[in-house]
Amino acid sequence: MRDAAADLLLGASCVGCARPGRLLCPRCAATLPRGAVPAWPTPVPPGLATPWAAGEYAGLVRTLVLGHKEHRLLGLAAPLAGLLGGAVTAAVPAGVPLVLVPVPSRPASVRARGHDPTRTLARLAAAGLRRGGQDALAQRLLVSRPGVVDQAGLGAAERAANLAGSMACPTALLRRLGRRRQRALVVVCDDVLTTGATAREAQRALEAVGLPVAAVAAVAATRRRIRPGGETGRTRPLFVTGE
Repeated sequence: MRDAAADLLLGASCVGCARPGRLLCPRCAATLPRGAVPAWPTPVPPGLATPWAAGEYAGLVRTLVLGHKEHRLLGLAAPLAGLLGGAVTAAVPAGVPLVLVPVPSRPASVRARGHDPTRTLARLAAAGLRRGGQDALAQRLLVSRPGVVDQAGLGAAERAANLAGSMACPTALLRRLGRRRQRALVVVCDDVLTTGATAREAQRALEAVGLPVAAVAAVAATRRRIRPGGETGRTRPLFVTGE
Protein backbone atom coordinates (compact mmCIF):
# COMPACT_ATOMS: atom_id res chain seq x y z
CA MET A 1 0.00 0.00 0.00
CA ARG A 2 2.78 2.44 0.88
CA ASP A 3 4.50 1.88 -2.50
CA ALA A 4 1.20 2.32 -4.33
CA ALA A 5 0.51 5.55 -2.45
CA ALA A 6 3.98 6.84 -3.31
CA ASP A 7 3.38 6.09 -6.97
CA LEU A 8 0.10 8.01 -6.96
CA LEU A 9 1.69 11.00 -5.26
CA LEU A 10 5.06 11.04 -6.99
CA GLY A 11 4.53 9.03 -10.16
CA ALA A 12 7.49 6.77 -9.29
CA SER A 13 8.08 3.16 -10.19
CA CYS A 14 10.95 0.71 -9.83
CA VAL A 15 13.48 1.02 -12.65
CA GLY A 16 14.08 -2.70 -12.43
CA CYS A 17 10.61 -4.22 -12.51
CA ALA A 18 8.30 -1.19 -12.98
CA ARG A 19 6.51 -1.92 -9.72
CA PRO A 20 4.78 1.29 -8.55
CA GLY A 21 6.41 3.07 -5.65
CA ARG A 22 10.14 3.38 -5.12
CA LEU A 23 12.73 3.95 -7.83
CA LEU A 24 14.37 0.72 -6.68
CA CYS A 25 12.10 -1.75 -4.92
CA PRO A 26 13.44 -4.00 -2.12
CA ARG A 27 13.14 -7.09 -4.30
CA CYS A 28 15.29 -5.62 -7.09
CA ALA A 29 17.70 -4.08 -4.59
CA ALA A 30 18.30 -7.55 -3.16
CA THR A 31 19.61 -8.71 -6.55
CA LEU A 32 22.40 -6.11 -6.71
CA PRO A 33 25.99 -7.40 -6.52
CA ARG A 34 27.70 -7.92 -3.20
CA GLY A 35 31.41 -7.23 -2.82
CA ALA A 36 33.70 -6.54 -5.76
CA VAL A 37 36.39 -8.18 -7.89
CA PRO A 38 39.42 -6.97 -9.87
CA ALA A 39 38.20 -5.76 -13.27
CA TRP A 40 41.23 -5.42 -15.50
CA PRO A 41 40.60 -3.85 -18.91
CA THR A 42 41.92 -5.58 -22.01
CA PRO A 43 44.38 -4.26 -23.01
CA VAL A 44 45.54 -2.86 -19.67
CA PRO A 45 46.82 0.74 -19.80
CA PRO A 46 50.47 0.56 -18.67
CA GLY A 47 50.88 1.29 -14.98
CA LEU A 48 47.18 1.24 -14.12
CA ALA A 49 46.53 0.72 -10.40
CA THR A 50 44.43 -2.37 -9.67
CA PRO A 51 40.84 -1.60 -10.72
CA TRP A 52 37.93 -3.04 -8.74
CA ALA A 53 34.28 -3.10 -9.79
CA ALA A 54 31.18 -4.09 -7.86
CA GLY A 55 29.26 -5.43 -10.84
CA GLU A 56 29.02 -5.90 -14.55
CA TYR A 57 27.79 -2.96 -16.60
CA ALA A 58 24.66 -4.76 -17.72
CA GLY A 59 21.11 -5.42 -16.62
CA LEU A 60 19.90 -3.64 -13.51
CA VAL A 61 23.27 -2.08 -12.67
CA ARG A 62 23.47 -0.47 -16.10
CA THR A 63 19.89 0.78 -15.74
CA LEU A 64 20.73 2.37 -12.39
CA VAL A 65 23.87 4.07 -13.73
CA LEU A 66 22.10 5.50 -16.77
CA GLY A 67 19.02 6.50 -14.79
CA HIS A 68 21.12 8.45 -12.31
CA LYS A 69 23.59 9.92 -14.78
CA GLU A 70 21.47 10.74 -17.80
CA HIS A 71 17.91 11.00 -16.50
CA ARG A 72 18.48 12.73 -13.13
CA LEU A 73 16.88 9.95 -11.10
CA LEU A 74 18.75 11.24 -8.08
CA GLY A 75 17.13 8.72 -5.74
CA LEU A 76 19.33 6.06 -7.35
CA ALA A 77 22.49 7.69 -6.02
CA ALA A 78 22.28 5.86 -2.68
CA PRO A 79 22.29 2.28 -4.03
CA LEU A 80 24.96 3.17 -6.58
CA ALA A 81 27.11 4.72 -3.84
CA GLY A 82 26.69 1.50 -1.87
CA LEU A 83 28.12 -0.46 -4.82
CA LEU A 84 31.00 2.00 -5.15
CA GLY A 85 31.69 1.77 -1.42
CA GLY A 86 31.83 -2.01 -1.74
CA ALA A 87 34.44 -1.70 -4.48
CA VAL A 88 36.51 0.65 -2.33
CA THR A 89 36.30 -1.72 0.64
CA ALA A 90 37.49 -4.63 -1.51
CA ALA A 91 40.31 -2.57 -3.01
CA VAL A 92 42.15 -1.37 0.10
CA PRO A 93 43.11 -2.67 3.56
CA ALA A 94 40.61 -2.12 6.36
CA GLY A 95 41.19 0.54 8.97
CA VAL A 96 43.38 2.92 6.96
CA PRO A 97 42.40 6.53 6.18
CA LEU A 98 41.07 6.92 2.64
CA VAL A 99 40.61 9.74 0.18
CA LEU A 100 38.14 8.99 -2.61
CA VAL A 101 38.88 11.08 -5.68
CA PRO A 102 36.14 11.16 -8.34
CA VAL A 103 37.20 11.38 -11.96
CA PRO A 104 36.21 14.84 -13.20
CA SER A 105 33.33 15.29 -15.60
CA ARG A 106 33.61 17.71 -18.48
CA PRO A 107 32.01 21.05 -17.53
CA ALA A 108 29.74 20.84 -20.58
CA SER A 109 28.48 17.44 -19.41
CA VAL A 110 27.77 18.73 -15.92
CA ARG A 111 25.83 21.67 -17.34
CA ALA A 112 23.83 19.44 -19.68
CA ARG A 113 22.99 16.91 -16.97
CA GLY A 114 22.45 19.43 -14.23
CA HIS A 115 24.61 17.48 -11.80
CA ASP A 116 27.96 15.74 -11.42
CA PRO A 117 27.05 12.06 -10.90
CA THR A 118 30.51 10.65 -10.14
CA ARG A 119 31.27 13.34 -7.59
CA THR A 120 27.94 12.64 -5.87
CA LEU A 121 28.59 8.90 -5.75
CA ALA A 122 32.06 9.39 -4.27
CA ARG A 123 30.69 11.73 -1.60
CA LEU A 124 27.90 9.33 -0.63
CA ALA A 125 30.23 6.32 -0.72
CA ALA A 126 32.62 8.07 1.67
CA ALA A 127 29.73 8.90 4.00
CA GLY A 128 28.63 5.26 3.97
CA LEU A 129 32.15 4.10 4.76
CA ARG A 130 32.33 6.52 7.68
CA ARG A 131 29.07 5.14 9.05
CA GLY A 132 30.78 1.75 9.03
CA GLY A 133 33.71 3.08 11.03
CA GLN A 134 36.11 3.77 8.15
CA ASP A 135 38.01 7.05 8.01
CA ALA A 136 37.00 8.06 4.49
CA LEU A 137 36.87 11.42 2.77
CA ALA A 138 35.68 12.30 -0.72
CA GLN A 139 37.73 15.12 -2.19
CA ARG A 140 37.55 16.81 -5.57
CA LEU A 141 41.18 17.04 -6.63
CA LEU A 142 41.02 16.83 -10.41
CA VAL A 143 39.80 19.18 -13.11
CA SER A 144 39.40 18.62 -16.84
CA ARG A 145 41.39 20.64 -19.29
CA PRO A 146 39.73 21.91 -22.50
CA GLY A 147 39.78 19.87 -25.67
CA VAL A 148 38.40 16.54 -24.45
CA VAL A 149 35.63 15.16 -26.66
CA ASP A 150 32.84 12.76 -25.76
CA GLN A 151 34.26 9.26 -25.25
CA ALA A 152 31.21 7.42 -26.58
CA GLY A 153 32.12 5.25 -29.55
CA LEU A 154 35.88 5.60 -29.13
CA GLY A 155 38.13 2.56 -28.95
CA ALA A 156 40.85 1.98 -26.37
CA ALA A 157 43.61 3.73 -28.31
CA GLU A 158 41.33 6.63 -29.25
CA ARG A 159 40.22 7.09 -25.66
CA ALA A 160 43.80 7.11 -24.44
CA ALA A 161 44.77 9.71 -27.04
CA ASN A 162 41.70 11.83 -26.27
CA LEU A 163 42.45 11.83 -22.55
CA ALA A 164 46.24 12.20 -22.62
CA GLY A 165 47.13 15.19 -20.46
CA SER A 166 43.47 16.07 -20.04
CA MET A 167 43.38 16.20 -16.24
CA ALA A 168 45.23 18.27 -13.69
CA CYS A 169 45.35 18.63 -9.91
CA PRO A 170 45.38 22.38 -9.11
CA THR A 171 47.55 23.55 -6.24
CA ALA A 172 44.56 25.07 -4.43
CA LEU A 173 42.74 21.73 -4.31
CA LEU A 174 45.89 19.93 -3.21
CA ARG A 175 46.39 22.42 -0.36
CA ARG A 176 42.77 21.97 0.70
CA LEU A 177 43.37 18.23 1.01
CA GLY A 178 46.54 18.89 3.00
CA ARG A 179 44.54 20.84 5.56
CA ARG A 180 42.15 17.92 6.01
CA ARG A 181 44.43 14.87 5.80
CA GLN A 182 48.16 14.41 6.26
CA ARG A 183 48.26 10.72 5.36
CA ALA A 184 45.74 8.56 3.53
CA LEU A 185 45.40 6.06 0.71
CA VAL A 186 44.08 7.60 -2.50
CA VAL A 187 41.43 5.72 -4.49
CA VAL A 188 40.30 6.96 -7.90
CA CYS A 189 36.52 6.53 -8.25
CA ASP A 190 34.34 6.26 -11.36
CA ASP A 191 30.92 4.93 -12.24
CA VAL A 192 31.88 2.65 -15.15
CA LEU A 193 35.24 1.17 -16.12
CA THR A 194 35.57 0.55 -19.86
CA THR A 195 39.06 0.76 -21.37
CA GLY A 196 40.68 2.13 -18.21
CA ALA A 197 41.92 5.22 -20.05
CA THR A 198 40.00 7.65 -17.84
CA ALA A 199 41.18 6.03 -14.62
CA ARG A 200 44.77 5.93 -15.87
CA GLU A 201 44.73 9.62 -16.78
CA ALA A 202 43.31 10.48 -13.34
CA GLN A 203 46.04 8.38 -11.77
CA ARG A 204 48.71 10.14 -13.84
CA ALA A 205 47.49 13.60 -12.84
CA LEU A 206 47.47 12.70 -9.13
CA GLU A 207 50.87 11.05 -9.20
CA ALA A 208 52.28 14.07 -11.05
CA VAL A 209 51.72 16.12 -7.88
CA GLY A 210 53.06 13.44 -5.54
CA LEU A 211 49.87 11.56 -4.66
CA PRO A 212 50.30 7.83 -5.30
CA VAL A 213 47.09 6.00 -6.19
CA ALA A 214 46.39 2.83 -4.23
CA ALA A 215 43.54 1.52 -6.39
CA VAL A 216 40.73 2.33 -8.78
CA ALA A 217 37.13 1.66 -7.71
CA ALA A 218 34.08 1.63 -9.97
CA VAL A 219 30.42 0.80 -9.69
CA ALA A 220 30.60 -1.42 -12.78
CA ALA A 221 32.86 -2.69 -15.53
CA THR A 222 31.95 -3.72 -19.05
CA ARG A 223 31.97 -7.48 -19.54
CA ARG A 224 34.14 -7.48 -22.64
CA ARG A 225 36.83 -5.70 -20.64
CA ILE A 226 36.84 -7.98 -17.61
CA ARG A 227 39.61 -10.53 -17.23
CA PRO A 228 38.79 -12.98 -14.40
CA GLY A 229 41.46 -13.00 -11.73
CA GLY A 230 43.15 -9.87 -13.04
CA GLU A 231 46.62 -10.26 -14.52
CA THR A 232 47.15 -13.65 -12.88
CA GLY A 233 44.61 -15.24 -15.21
CA ARG A 234 43.09 -17.32 -12.42
CA THR A 235 39.53 -18.47 -12.99
CA ARG A 236 37.01 -17.05 -10.51
CA PRO A 237 33.41 -15.84 -10.52
CA LEU A 238 33.15 -12.32 -11.88
CA PHE A 239 30.36 -11.06 -9.67
CA VAL A 240 28.14 -12.42 -6.92
CA THR A 241 24.61 -11.02 -6.81
CA GLY A 242 22.05 -11.14 -4.06
CA GLU A 243 19.99 -13.76 -5.90
